[in-house]
Amino acid sequence: MNLIQLFLESLASIKSNKLRVFLSAAIISIGISSLVGILTSIDGIKSSVTDSFSSLGSNVYTIESSRDERGRNRGIKKKNNPPLKWREIKMFVQKYNGNGVVSVNTYVTQIAELKYKSKTTNPNISVSAGDFNLLKVKGYNLRSGRNFTELESNNGVNVAIIGSKIIDKLFEKSENPINKVFSARGTNFRIIGVLEEKGSSFGRSVDDMVIIPLETGRRLSPSSRFEVEVRVNNPTEIEKDMGISSKIMSIIRQDPIGNEKSFEVVRNESLEERLSDITGYLKIGGFSISFITLLGASIGLMNIMLVSVNERTREIGIRKSIGATPIDIKNQFLTESIVICQLGGVGGVLFGLIFGIGVTWFMGGTFSIPWLWILLGIIISTLVGIISGYIPANRASKLDPIESLRYE
Repeated sequence: MNLIQLFLESLASIKSNKLRVFLSAAIISIGISSLVGILTSIDGIKSSVTDSFSSLGSNVYTIESSRDERGRNRGIKKKNNPPLKWREIKMFVQKYNGNGVVSVNTYVTQIAELKYKSKTTNPNISVSAGDFNLLKVKGYNLRSGRNFTELESNNGVNVAIIGSKIIDKLFEKSENPINKVFSARGTNFRIIGVLEEKGSSFGRSVDDMVIIPLETGRRLSPSSRFEVEVRVNNPTEIEKDMGISSKIMSIIRQDPIGNEKSFEVVRNESLEERLSDITGYLKIGGFSISFITLLGASIGLMNIMLVSVNERTREIGIRKSIGATPIDIKNQFLTESIVICQLGGVGGVLFGLIFGIGVTWFMGGTFSIPWLWILLGIIISTLVGIISGYIPANRASKLDPIESLRYE
């Protein structure tokens, strides 16, 4: 039989066992959809975060507290360094003599509720505190109004710069938000500026953010962890500038010469590498989940094909008696198994794309059609069909035609 005849025979067999085929294809579809959906979501979110890092520029680096690493490494107990203190950060800003602009910032809260007159936002507004250099270092532009002055930043005046989406939540369309007063966490703030719309990355949107002066943030949340960001004027001098900053902070923190530093100096490119490591682990997890699901599906499909061979023993005998060769019988059952898996694979790819688009959109990522993962899903479903169908097809091809015709 040629390929078209094999395909038509497979469809005829599938129509006679619709429920059985549907259940088999559904299990395969779940495995493929989890694979395509997870990988699509990871790629979309990673693309968005990479764009976010690129917008900051390759000439920005961060000085931050060391991450906690509890436990032992090769028998040596790991040291947990204390976080950067406000006194140390303030000394660094005063002593910095590199070729860049320094900004200190922190997150006050990410669940603030803003109130203006009778209007109230949902409790999902993030409040960030920074000095008068924050907008320049972060690459934020103002749509209207002005930035903090150095005096407002140092004295902790209750003024704020808000994201563009907050205007729609608190004010009428024709209302100018500049110099209006809203409340957050029981404190009144006067709006002095509105940020340009920037979009979101990794679920965090600048458009839903409120920025207040650094000293104001310290007063509202004294236990916050602070980080220092430096934007170097000349990107070619960033390594030299990182060395200068590292030396200054080491002196301030009194780190012994030759010992491991008690803080971290991280360039944006390093953050991207860290993100790539995380997404790599997530992809391994996605493959593992899909493999386990597809393994169960292949065992289930193999069982169903063996039952099908047993039920169609007389049919196999008739085919052999009128001239069908063992290769024809083997190809028939193998094609049937592949067709069932392809039905599940196509359904899995569609559901996976829908899942991936939904997660990417929810997390504020950038979606692009994942042709690689679609092709991978189709190839894997074909392989599952071949593996699951080979043993039943081989068993069917070896049946004795005389004994098969006697089978009841």
